[in-house]
Amino acid sequence: MSLAKSKYAKSLGQVLMPKCLQCLSSIISKRNLNLQEYQSKSLMREFKLNVQPFHVADSKKEVERICKIFPCDEYVVKAMILAGGRGKGKFLENGFKGGVKLTSDVKEVVDLCEKMLGKHLVTNQTTPEGVLVKKVMIAESYRIAEEKYFAIVMDRDMGGPVLVGSEQGGVDIEEVAASSPDAIFKIPVDILVGITDDQAAEAAQKLGFHSDAQREEAADQIQKLFHLFSRVDATQVEINPFGLTDKGRVVMFDAKINFDDNAEFRQKEIFSLDDRTLTDAKEIAAENAKLNYISMDGNIACVVNGAGLAMATMDIIKLHGGEPANFLDVGGSVTEQQMLEAFKIMSMDTKVSAIFINMFAGIVDCCIVANGLIESTKKLGLNVPLIVRLAGRNAEQALELLSSSGLNIISSSDFDSAAQQAVAAAKQ
Repeated sequence: MSLAKSKYAKSLGQVLMPKCLQCLSSIISKRNLNLQEYQSKSLMREFKLNVQPFHVADSKKEVERICKIFPCDEYVVKAMILAGGRGKGKFLENGFKGGVKLTSDVKEVVDLCEKMLGKHLVTNQTTPEGVLVKKVMIAESYRIAEEKYFAIVMDRDMGGPVLVGSEQGGVDIEEVAASSPDAIFKIPVDILVGITDDQAAEAAQKLGFHSDAQREEAADQIQKLFHLFSRVDATQVEINPFGLTDKGRVVMFDAKINFDDNAEFRQKEIFSLDDRTLTDAKEIAAENAKLNYISMDGNIACVVNGAGLAMATMDIIKLHGGEPANFLDVGGSVTEQQMLEAFKIMSMDTKVSAIFINMFAGIVDCCIVANGLIESTKKLGLNVPLIVRLAGRNAEQALELLSSSGLNIISSSDFDSAAQQAVAAAKQ
């Protein structure tokens, strides 16, 4: 229950976002806040949203305590990791299958938790080594009679929040959009006014809740969800399924939440919950150094200043038969220390067989880049080919610094020839 990198986040973006913006947003790096399922549900519970009653444990002793105070007709026990496919996963140490289990036997709850805690769960979204399970969630199991889809998303084209929903829940929204586009409704909300009673009632009606009582409860939940959306600076809250239990109760069974990174300064409590267990260590290092970094599958590392130049650099590398290993944008005010950090990050990637530094200096001084590059090479003892293309402010002086450094650096002022040299060097 996190969002940011989930397939649901991507799918909803595909429904609402123009194709050109999809391409751009997939390249430009941004931080993704990852919350565990129990953290998201705790947040929803604070806003009085209907979620399953649950407790979280990190030890056998705590599980036993919970079982004494939490009687249920049926329990669902979930391993808490940030990866999908938990239900079909397998634990590395003991071979136990399934990170999501149902049981009506309270004694079995303890046994199930023992088999999960402290073990590595391997799913189709983890590495072969799996992810260590440090916590389990023990919740009351509800029987779902009907599944709906509902989301609130900040939409630029409509200039504010939009309510998005469908009677067809429990499946990927892009499947519904492709097969039955008319099954999805959208209700724009005035960001200055907020959601109205009429809009919440209209959404509940279109979601297909049957009785007046169900529609009233659904409308109330939609308004409370919008309150959460606004208060936590969310850019998207997706409920799938937004369900009806066999006892006629409206419940939000699973939620995916995206937060506005620019609001971190006023959402410090929420951002402090960020779970980085599945985040690439290189991306974390880049974030700490205030650099934009995205890892890719190739073997030519790219260091640039500016997202546009980054995309052009990756394009020309592929044009000449190479494959970029990363997107690393040092920005327009790069320092020598940031250049050192950039090289440290690239040295963490064992796939890299050549580094292409491509700078067009307007604000930044090429001499700063050159000095940073020379010092980084000496300090880190880099043993992969370095191809440097510098243009703009003090480019000639910077290229002279590189040529007189005594280091094995291939320098150029021509973009195309430098790219060809990078591709050739990576193939050696």
